[in-house]
Amino acid sequence: MSDAKSNYFEFWQETVSRIKETLPDQEYTTWFNRIVYTGCDDKKVILAGASQFILDTVIARYRDLLVNTLSELTGEEISVEFIVKSRTEIEEHKKQDKGIKEHPQEEPKPIIIQKPQVSEEKTLKMKLESNLNPSYEFSSFVIGDNSTFAFNASLAIAKNPGVSYNPCLIYGGVGLGKTHLLNSIGNYIINNTPELKVMYVTAEMFTNEFIESIGSQRTQSFKNKFRKVDVLLIDDIHFLQGKDSTQEELFHTFNNLYESKKQMVFTCDRPISELKNITNRLSSRFERGLNVDLQPPNYETRMAILKSKSRQRGSAISEDILNYIATNVCTNVRDLESSLTKLIAYSELLDQDLSLDKAKELLGILPSLAANANQTLSIDSIIKVVGEYFNVSTFEIKGKKKNKSLIQPRQIAMYLSRDITEYSTTEIGTEFGGRDHTTVMHAYARIESLMKGDESFTNTILKLRRDLISGKK
Repeated sequence: MSDAKSNYFEFWQETVSRIKETLPDQEYTTWFNRIVYTGCDDKKVILAGASQFILDTVIARYRDLLVNTLSELTGEEISVEFIVKSRTEIEEHKKQDKGIKEHPQEEPKPIIIQKPQVSEEKTLKMKLESNLNPSYEFSSFVIGDNSTFAFNASLAIAKNPGVSYNPCLIYGGVGLGKTHLLNSIGNYIINNTPELKVMYVTAEMFTNEFIESIGSQRTQSFKNKFRKVDVLLIDDIHFLQGKDSTQEELFHTFNNLYESKKQMVFTCDRPISELKNITNRLSSRFERGLNVDLQPPNYETRMAILKSKSRQRGSAISEDILNYIATNVCTNVRDLESSLTKLIAYSELLDQDLSLDKAKELLGILPSLAANANQTLSIDSIIKVVGEYFNVSTFEIKGKKKNKSLIQPRQIAMYLSRDITEYSTTEIGTEFGGRDHTTVMHAYARIESLMKGDESFTNTILKLRRDLISGKK
């Protein structure tokens, strides 16, 4: 390695060593294993990554930390330059870096020797043949408190398919990133172990192909397609409710793959226990492995998502406008993106800078409100009606107090929200002050139990239900 490259290399190694001690292992691995030291030039350290997205994220999150640490170690004012290089070049730099480290115990983890390299064109073709969306990668998934567990589980599965967490079920409301994680698993596996056969389908696609195979008398071909894969990814299994023949076929496919130690990952919009018309033996298969949930993102995560999407699109939407969206759109990532896309499109098509007032006007009814409008009844309306009946405020029902006078109205409101609307328990829990979905399930079971033994109580619940449905408040 040239002196020019090794000049600041030891300082770089000490810098990342210090940073590693301050960051969670997953965060460090996700970003710092994707950049490499490539050289220096007149008090400037040059770092490289395989994509602009990786570099943008590192610059936004860690540039100041890198500059300050390097300057502190060298005693000089050091700047950092970031450049894009191909994956092949990145791997070559990693191999070279191993050769100039003085202490073996400080060497990075050995780079996994790849099987014969697959061209980017062939990799893309494999992803498309597997029905994967190539744009969904782990690197573009913004991690927050709501998704850390699901993200880490998905990455662990992608690195060791069929070894642990098999099967895995990821559940949560619409637009929270289930499909993104499912595709990321498949894309990661094809990128790193292309000899494994991956198949991604939605439950609807699985059902339609099964029906078609029966009609064309090609059921054996259908069985071979899904039972000879190494990794099976099925999205939206709640679609299978009431489809007995498809459930039967999936049950046998599941058993075949499980016995062969092949990886399976499923997604659903709610916990398996809440699905209706799913056979017990199939639901028990889904629950056999790891079940993880995705919660709606908090404010900090929503802001991080908006900033990331804005950078990807090269947009200069102001902080005030991003803050307005993050504060008002609390439902899911999809609604956040929809709001941002509308504002960016307006700004680009009319070549105008956006003011906060103009952004508010353009967004009009925010997606968070529109989502409620699409429901027959909003949860807030249910809480209000129940609160008025029991003479307690909406604030008290959503609050944390556990007075006896509040617990039952709160549980009744949760029961009616689950009974009348199509919201999942996760979404209902969020509306009730950010409670866990298990709290909603307990409330539902409690009210259902009380109704069985108390006719007067049952009449109260039925009256509230009638009033809500007829009033559509």
